[in-house]
Amino acid sequence: MSAWLRPQGDGVVLALHVQPGAKRTEVAGLHGEALKIRLAAPPVDGKANACLVEFIAEQLGIAKSRVSLVAGQTSRTKKIAVAGMDADTTQRRLLGDDPG
Repeated sequence: MSAWLRPQGDGVVLALHVQPGAKRTEVAGLHGEALKIRLAAPPVDGKANACLVEFIAEQLGIAKSRVSLVAGQTSRTKKIAVAGMDADTTQRRLLGDDPG
């Protein structure tokens, strides 16, 4: 199991390092023990956080309501909880190995 991905309850928690203001939104590999996500949205008025939640939900093929920011509201280091997903499926979908 990857260090950035932990099972919790009926879902998983993702440890992320976020780079807002990028040219495009994408998974950019690992950053220490976190998965690095580049976000096209600027870090202003919660736009980057909203973009992150939407991107994670889209990559996993689930509703945004199942994705929540649980730590790191104003930090580049964030924890995202995803309800109803197992760790293996989450990892495959985020890293591009599973079409969903």
